[in-house]
Amino acid sequence: MSSGVVPYACTAPWVRDRLSTTRSGWAGPSTKAKNRNQRENMALDVETRRTIITDYATEEGDTGSPEVQVALLTKRIQDLTEHLKEHKHDHHSRRGLLQLVGRRRKLLKYLQRKDIARYRSLIERLGLRR
Repeated sequence: MSSGVVPYACTAPWVRDRLSTTRSGWAGPSTKAKNRNQRENMALDVETRRTIITDYATEEGDTGSPEVQVALLTKRIQDLTEHLKEHKHDHHSRRGLLQLVGRRRKLLKYLQRKDIARYRSLIERLGLRR
């Protein structure tokens, strides 16, 4: 030992065995893959986004109109609501859900102010309770 550091000095034998059998040191439960998969499920996949955009676009290539934005937010809100039914204590996702609902509410209020007919047809198409 040229560096003067004694590996696992003052460590219980059962901990020493556990530390020596893993690459990173501690062999506790890993949630990295679970969290990665969970994040992937939260975002909308490309095909779903494309179908929503084509269904609600006012013209070809329209991705920024309030109708498209509200439809995309509604789909994300539905997905997060399903996630929270299973994971009741996921408060970070609950906060994200509330932010999405607020953003959708602002867009709907804007659309209601600007064009009431488009607003009413969008609400009917999405099945929102307004």
